[in-house]
Amino acid sequence: MGIVEEAHNLRVVGEGKRGVIVLAHGFGTDQSVWKHLVPHLVGDYRVVLFDTMGAGPTNPDYFDFSRYATLEGYALDLLAILQELSVTSCIYVGHSVSAVIGAIASISRPDLFSKLVFLSASPRYLNDVDYYGGFEQEDLDELFEAIGSNYKAWCSGFAPLCIGGDMESLAVQEFSRTLFNIRPDIALSVAQTIFQSDVRNILPLVTVPCHIVQSTKDLAVPVVVSEYLHKHLGGDSIVEVMPSEGHLPQLSSPDIVIPVLLRHIQRDIVV
Repeated sequence: MGIVEEAHNLRVVGEGKRGVIVLAHGFGTDQSVWKHLVPHLVGDYRVVLFDTMGAGPTNPDYFDFSRYATLEGYALDLLAILQELSVTSCIYVGHSVSAVIGAIASISRPDLFSKLVFLSASPRYLNDVDYYGGFEQEDLDELFEAIGSNYKAWCSGFAPLCIGGDMESLAVQEFSRTLFNIRPDIALSVAQTIFQSDVRNILPLVTVPCHIVQSTKDLAVPVVVSEYLHKHLGGDSIVEVMPSEGHLPQLSSPDIVIPVLLRHIQRDIVV
């Protein structure tokens, strides 16, 4: 097993007759977040699953705080994974920050991506002049303080807010589990990198077709953000806002979300 394969718990499943699909999870989760989608893909596609560095199942000794202080570090990891698997073209499905990571990777290697499917994606979480990201700096400072002071308590409070349900729901319990699996100092570093990021300036450089899929109600990403992406991306794009709630709808509302994701995976944008 190579170092890339081991470090990211790389897994490839499926027949692959219709090509390669890469599934990339967001903050606080791991590859298990795709458990409702994978069974629908393995009959037709070669499905690549992996854990982003810092996720609970990864070895924390591999987490380089300076490398992952920017999203470019994760984009380099993604390109290394594709190289390791000799992938020459793929459909990339990225959730939350991993949507942006895929976009960054596609700028340097557009040939590797036939399309990008964004789920709950945001180019910037902070509000700005003429831009609504959903958070003020004070909100983020409080978030970081809570993570740093009592990580377990923060996980217990953040999970139901992010999912949009109570602690009794299976989706909340699952997200709580994967969130709590992350080493607290790594979780704080990753959260700071993500929530303070701003990739608005690179959106025009993304020329690969993008399918933007979004919940109606999402604590982390207001609906207007999907329209901002649609307007500023450099290539063809399409937006679909689903009647789902929460930042992890593939986990909390699979009956709504999985058919939508499958449609965007299987169908191209008609220009």
